[in-house]
Amino acid sequence: MSRRLSEILKEKLNFPRAYRATRLEVAHWVLVHPETFEVLLNFCYSPEKELSYKATWILEYACKEDLSMLYPYFDLFMEQLPTVKLDQAARPMAKICELICIRYYKQQNVEIQEYFSNTHKEQMIAVCFDWQITPQKVACKVYGMSALFFLGTEQDWIHPALETMIHQNIAQAQPAYKARGKHSLKAISRFRKKIR
Repeated sequence: MSRRLSEILKEKLNFPRAYRATRLEVAHWVLVHPETFEVLLNFCYSPEKELSYKATWILEYACKEDLSMLYPYFDLFMEQLPTVKLDQAARPMAKICELICIRYYKQQNVEIQEYFSNTHKEQMIAVCFDWQITPQKVACKVYGMSALFFLGTEQDWIHPALETMIHQNIAQAQPAYKARGKHSLKAISRFRKKIR
C-alpha cells in the first residue's frame, strides 16, 4: 500500500466531531480502499489516544458492513485486544467481538470457521470476562456478555461463570446491563434445555 493512502486515512481519522455520518463516510472510504484495512487496525492500537479510539469507531462501522475484512487479521486483533483500555475504544471492540460470535455461532458462517481458531476463542473469552469484572462502560459489558453466551455454547464452564457474574452485578447495575443480563440468563436456560 502506498504511504499516501496511509496518510490519507490518518487525515480522515482527524475529524473534529464524531457525527455518525462522518464515521460512516470514513468507514465507506476504507471499504472502497481495502488495502488500508490493516493500517486502520494498527491505528486502533496506536499510543496516540485520539487516533486509536477514532480508528476503533471506524473499524466497528467497517466490520458491520463487511466483517470478512477482519478475518485475515484475527491474530493481530485478538493479541492486541487486551491492550485496549480507553472507554471510547473498548466499546467498539466489544461490539466487534459480539459480531464475530454471531457470525460464527448463530449464523454458522462457513468462511469465518476457517479463521476463528480455538486460540482466538480463548483470547476473546479472557478479554470478555475481564470486561465483566473491571470498571467498564455498560455497553462494553453487555457486548462482552453476549459474546460469552455464544462462546459458552461450545465451552460448558463459561455459562455457569457468566451466570454467577450476572447474579452478583444485576441488582446494582444500569438498566441496559439488567436487560441484557436477564436476556442472557434466559438464553442460557433455553440452551441447557435444548442440549438435555
